[in-house]
Amino acid sequence: MRIAIGLVLIVLLGAGIYLGMNYRVERHYENGQFSYLKITPRSAGGEGVDSGGGTVAEPAARPLRPTFRIAAFNLDGLDENKLAAFRIHDVLGRLLPQFELIALQGVRGKNQGMLVRLVELINSDGRHYQFVTSPAQRRDGIEHYSAFLFDQTALEIDRRTVHFVEDSFRRFRHQPLTASFRVRGVEPGAAFTFTLVSVETDPQNAAEENDLLADVYRAVRNDGRNEDDVIMLGDFEADESHLGRLGNILGMTAAISGMPSTTQGTRLLDNLVFDRRATSEFTGKAEVFDLMRRFDLSVEGAAEISRHLPVWAEFSVYEGGQQGFVPPGGK
Repeated sequence: MRIAIGLVLIVLLGAGIYLGMNYRVERHYENGQFSYLKITPRSAGGEGVDSGGGTVAEPAARPLRPTFRIAAFNLDGLDENKLAAFRIHDVLGRLLPQFELIALQGVRGKNQGMLVRLVELINSDGRHYQFVTSPAQRRDGIEHYSAFLFDQTALEIDRRTVHFVEDSFRRFRHQPLTASFRVRGVEPGAAFTFTLVSVETDPQNAAEENDLLADVYRAVRNDGRNEDDVIMLGDFEADESHLGRLGNILGMTAAISGMPSTTQGTRLLDNLVFDRRATSEFTGKAEVFDLMRRFDLSVEGAAEISRHLPVWAEFSVYEGGQQGFVPPGGK
């Protein structure tokens, strides 16, 4: 009997390995609930969710649109238990696809499975989102992730640029994550290119870390790639008037001002910050996304997802903010 059971287990294991290697299994959801599995053969080159270093088959670029949205959202310790809650699962599945690019902070887990499941949730109705991150930061025995989630039909990423900013003195509780992107669907020479720096500031050390972010900003801007469009975004734990040395950099502008970004409606903590002189692609449109109003949630219900609200800003798809503009140096 034991031998027979062992043989059955070996056969099932072999079938599972064969299925995983030769077929792609996609979970599809309807109204935020699991509906069915879709099993399709893998392409010769292979497909799958990338964690920052893999090769993923790229879908065709979407039809040209004049603008796109970049968002930041601190998920405030999103883990398996939180994502398993239907309300949170449902809201994230409807919220995240409203932006072409989202800088996520505050994801926790044993591995990158949480990010994989977020992508599966978004792509369950045919979208083509992907994520990139760097190896997790361990604090207090917990793997803590920041990541960029983006629509592959709207944007392409230079995967060589995905990394946490070096901090040999460990002055940041959560190291800033950086990556560079270019808009798709526009001639490469005319497409908006930019670098993002995702920020998650320690509430207990916000003033010092925001001062240090000025050095991070300059280091990224002067890394030799000649990219002047550097956008820092995420949780600064400070409003636009209290960004320290970062806010004192000439031309530095906060996209959001005068409105709270917490579910309690008390403080502005989250923002997108950049040099307005360089990043003329900013259309001037930016908002705090009101989860309560948009998804008919109570304040308590929204706080179950995060104490933060998403913030977003709109940018032109064209370098320089206008079609046909050729920047100096032909960037």
